[in-house]
Amino acid sequence: MKKLVLTVAILASGVATTFASPLTPNQNSTLEIVVNNEFTEIAVDKLPAAVTEAVKKDFPNATISKAYVNENEIYQLDLSVDGAEKTVYADKEGNWVESK
Repeated sequence: MKKLVLTVAILASGVATTFASPLTPNQNSTLEIVVNNEFTEIAVDKLPAAVTEAVKKDFPNATISKAYVNENEIYQLDLSVDGAEKTVYADKEGNWVESK
């Protein structure tokens, strides 16, 4: 019985110190995410109709100066809007995609 009480006491103190210790993140570790988003330039007239219609609808004063596509069929569009350059991304259905 004495050994049982001693074992429980040792286990309880071990559990208590485990939860009492502060969690400190490793300051030397880094997380690196590599995403292959290689875009290749395409002719503006080769864009899907949905993409060009989305540009006309949402950016009526813009002209597409350059277009690029990646293997996931995400289109990078360099737009000229009132003399300013803007880069937007769209999928093949003409839905806007957030760049990260």
